[in-house]
Amino acid sequence: MCTAASAACWKGGAVASALLQTERLTRRFGGVVAADAIELAIAPKEVHAIIGPNGAGKTTLIGLLSGEIAAEDGSIRFDGAEISRLPVYRRSQLGLARSFQITSLFRDFSALDNVALAVQAHRGHSFRFWGDARREDALRGPALAALERVGMRDRAGTRVDKLSHGEQRQLEIAMALASGPQLLLLDEPMAGMGPDESARMVQLLRGLKGSVTILLIEHDMEAVFALADRLSVLVYGRIIASGDPETIRADPAVRQAYLGEKDSSAQGRQDG
Repeated sequence: MCTAASAACWKGGAVASALLQTERLTRRFGGVVAADAIELAIAPKEVHAIIGPNGAGKTTLIGLLSGEIAAEDGSIRFDGAEISRLPVYRRSQLGLARSFQITSLFRDFSALDNVALAVQAHRGHSFRFWGDARREDALRGPALAALERVGMRDRAGTRVDKLSHGEQRQLEIAMALASGPQLLLLDEPMAGMGPDESARMVQLLRGLKGSVTILLIEHDMEAVFALADRLSVLVYGRIIASGDPETIRADPAVRQAYLGEKDSSAQGRQDG
């Protein structure tokens, strides 16, 4: 199993072929080190999950990768290019897309309108032209295709505020897919879902495997182990282990840090 220097030992050291790779990626907030020299490598087309306890820095890591948070030190390489200093929109144009912990949708617009706006924004146009997005075939076509991929084409004309919570999460993924990303950054896509909705989301993400690379933050461990090709464990801003699901599940240090919440020595731990 790979430990702290996870990027260096990914797939026998074949780091050069990683789609995304970070080296010593660092960010502090006051006296708190949210990202502590993170070394990470993600292979093309894999589903890579980031797990860890409360305050581990998982959402900070997603923000650093997407460009919403500026790194203090270290580097991020994506598809062979250095992107550490690029703004969000440039990273999106290169093929990174993300969803958020909390839904961020236009609730008075239809599902199709929301995805068409995402296509429009990716192409560099302002939201003030949203009326054109609803009518323009060049935007509606990709939007309908994205809705089809997440199983929501029959809900295209439904207003967002009439969609269930699970459908809204699916819609957010459709919006991210509408930009044609190489790497999809998913921050707790199953947050707030019941068992049935979570099962549908797992099925959706399983259907995307092999067509797009996915970096997944998720607290539903059953879903994580069902979906992930590899996992990295983040504790206090540092990756302490990376490996395949069974290796991570069996590692004593990982169980103590995160997966051991069922053990008597770790009672009271909660997901974070």
